[in-house]
Amino acid sequence: MKTCQKNNKGFTLIELLVVIGILAILLSIVLIAINPGRQFAQANNTKRRSDVTAILNAISQYGADNHGTLPADIPTGLAADAELIGSVTLTEANICADVMPTYISALPADPLTNNGAAVIDCAAVAGYATGYSVVKDANNRVTVSAPSAQLEEVISVTR
Repeated sequence: MKTCQKNNKGFTLIELLVVIGILAILLSIVLIAINPGRQFAQANNTKRRSDVTAILNAISQYGADNHGTLPADIPTGLAADAELIGSVTLTEANICADVMPTYISALPADPLTNNGAAVIDCAAVAGYATGYSVVKDANNRVTVSAPSAQLEEVISVTR
């Protein structure tokens, strides 16, 4: 009598399920460690810091070329109010024609405003919005801030 030996090749269902389970646990640990939502928020805040500085530099260069005179349409208020009054934006300050294209090639926009697309033509865009606040105090110190900053950060620069 001959006995037939089975030649088992491959993995059993249990082995495959165990490997899939281990991979799922490792993937969830990696996703929690990376936290993509927080990474995107940090990237947006980095762009906001850069934009605020660029806008303030353009206003400062305008003032330097005009013997200390700032653009006339910047509203006067307290520097501390810049984060509180999100309604005071570059649209109301209307510095676009004063600083573009001589001092800045395009007015940057907040990443959550207009998909972050910069304002490149003041005449063609009626009612442009950048999402950044611009105010000056009684001593002509200009404060540019990003009221929509994420992760409870305060992004504001005064010069």
